[in-house]
Formats: sequence, structure tokens, C-alpha cells
Amino acid sequence: MSRPNILPLPFAQWGLGLDRPLLIAGPCSAESREQVLATAEGIVEQAPHVKVFRAGVWKPRTRPGGFEGVGEAALAWLAEVKERTGLLTITEVATPTHVEAALRSGVDMLWIGARTTPNPFSVQALADALQGTDIPVFVKNPVNPDLQLWIGALERLHAAGIKRLAAVHRGFHWFERTPYRNSPMWEIPVRLKAAFPELEMICDPSHIAGDRSLLAGISQQALDLNFNGLMIETHVDPDAAMSDAAQQVMPKDLAELLGGLAFRSSIAEPHLRNELQEHRNLIDRLDEEILQKIGARMEISERIGLFKQAHNIAILQPERWRRIMKAQHAFGAGLGLSPHFIQALLDAVHDESIRKQTDVWEREQEAPGIQGSSENCNGSSKDDAPFT
Repeated sequence: MSRPNILPLPFAQWGLGLDRPLLIAGPCSAESREQVLATAEGIVEQAPHVKVFRAGVWKPRTRPGGFEGVGEAALAWLAEVKERTGLLTITEVATPTHVEAALRSGVDMLWIGARTTPNPFSVQALADALQGTDIPVFVKNPVNPDLQLWIGALERLHAAGIKRLAAVHRGFHWFERTPYRNSPMWEIPVRLKAAFPELEMICDPSHIAGDRSLLAGISQQALDLNFNGLMIETHVDPDAAMSDAAQQVMPKDLAELLGGLAFRSSIAEPHLRNELQEHRNLIDRLDEEILQKIGARMEISERIGLFKQAHNIAILQPERWRRIMKAQHAFGAGLGLSPHFIQALLDAVHDESIRKQTDVWEREQEAPGIQGSSENCNGSSKDDAPFT
């Protein structure tokens, strides 16, 4: 598959006076005119660096019966926020009807939520409704960790002519227990940014955390990873919020949170570049050495494969796999490596090793005059596989 053609404009070219980092704040839901205006005015007073006011007008809920937003009537409150405070406004859209209503009301930006992003039909319907508008659109990652669905949503919007396009990392639903509402899985947005360096990406620490006490740490990690901004849920009275109360902060707490963050430069100052380049050169050399060692390991795997074939030994040996994995997890932990990284690395090396051995068996069997017996290793799970 060819590289997707996504060439969005940077914030500086959006024509809205936006800076990096872009700071977005506001309540999870627009609940009342008084709540919306009080929150916006508090943000302007307490956190003047915030440029965009967010509020959900339509709120998707997993089950019916919960607060699903005020609906179109709340768009007038966002217009009043802009008129009174000068803040730009942004809200979530999930249907073409939402898009039409938001455009009529003069909302400055839109975002597509994590429940909508993974549905290509829904995203395409939104892209069709947005055709010819080029209103800025932020695309949140899908609920589950699927980078291709995230890219696909961005592609559909870009193909519809949306050039003021950005991504929002809000974490992923995952089976592993973490302190967070949604697992950060930083490697996925980092891969997206590496594939599309020109794509603006901000972090939504509120939905990752699910708890206001965790916001600062997540926000700082996002900035350290060179994210281009933050979207933080802010409410004039968080404990009384009709949705996501635990993860929202008051305007004064938002100001304190932002004041405690270290905002990093995306590039090194001239006097620091030589030292930084030395470190990068060392990493490049180490990466080459790692690949050379893996290449040498795979040559040994091929020889093992030939030995197994010659002596009619099956490729898969579960006992060795479990023994090696246990030992390598212990060794890696002593080096300060995470269990997730160790597992992913060894799984990848193991898969390539099995592929090498399978390939050499097939080549030998196809060679004239060579007869061999092998066992089909397709369909075996990692739990039953060896480390060869």
C-alpha cells in the first residue's frame, strides 16, 4: 500500500492566530448557558493562554438514559462565548446533521470523537458533509488501538478538502489494568507523527486520565513527546458536572496545572545542537549494531532449521520457548526495560526466526533430489511456540 497523501497545514497557517502549544479547555458537556459562560469567563481570567473553548453539544453514550447533551440549542451558547470572550469555539460532530447545525451557528472548529473515528461509513458521511468548507477538524483516535483506522479517517477528511486537519490522542480502551481510564499507548500516536511529521497532534489528558489528579503527569509526558498542544476538560463546578465529573478541573486548577508544566522546544538551540547530534549519532550506531546482531542471529536460526529438518525434529518446541521467555524477562527487567517491551521484542524476533526456519525447510524440500519431512506450524499460538 502506498503512503497516504495527507499534507495538512500547520497551526500557523490556519489563519486563526494559533500558537504552539495550542491550549484548548472547556467542559465535557454544555449543560446550561450559565455554566458555559461562567466556565469560559473563568478560563479567560485564570488561564489566558487558552485560545479555544471546547464543549460537547451532542454526547454519545454507551447506553440510553444518560445525559446525551442539550443538542443544537447549546450552539447559541458557544456563539455567545466567542462574542463575550474572544475565545475560538470547538464542538464534536458525529452526523451530517450535526455538521450542518455547527456550520450554521458559526462554530470555529470541529472534532470527531473516538466512537465515530473507527466507523468508515460515519467518517465518510462527515467528510461528504464537510466538502468545500475547510473548517478545521480534529480527529480523535479510535476507542481501540488501531492506527490504520485513525489514518483512514484522516485520509477521508483530507480527500474532502480539509487541509486544516489535526489529530487528538485521548488513549485507548485496553484489557490491561492501568491507573488510567484509557491506556496512553504512546507508541501509537508517536508512530502516526513519525509517518506524518507535518500533522499537528495534541493530547487529551482528561480522557486518558479519567481522574483530575493524574492530569499533570500525562500532560507533561505529552509535551515531552513533542505534542503540539493539550485539550483539558474544565468546568466551573466539576463535581456537579453531568458527565465525566471526575476528570474535569476548575479554571483556577487549570491555571495551576498549566503553570506547573515545562513546555519544551521542538528543536535544540544552536549551542546545544552539536551535543545533541553526538547523542543521536551514537544511537544510530547502536541501532546498526542491533540489526547486525539480529541478522547474525537469523543466520544461526537458518542453520538450526536445517539441522532440525535433517534429523526430523519439529520447528516448534514449547518448553524451550517458555524457559527462554522467563529468563529474558528477568534479564530485561534488570536492565530497566518494561515487560511489555521485552515481550514485544522477543515476539518479533521469534516470529522472524520461525519464518526463516520455515523458509529454509521449504527451499530444501523444493530442491531436486531432496526429501524431507516437516510439521506444519501454522496456527500455533505464542503460548505454545519456542524461542529458536
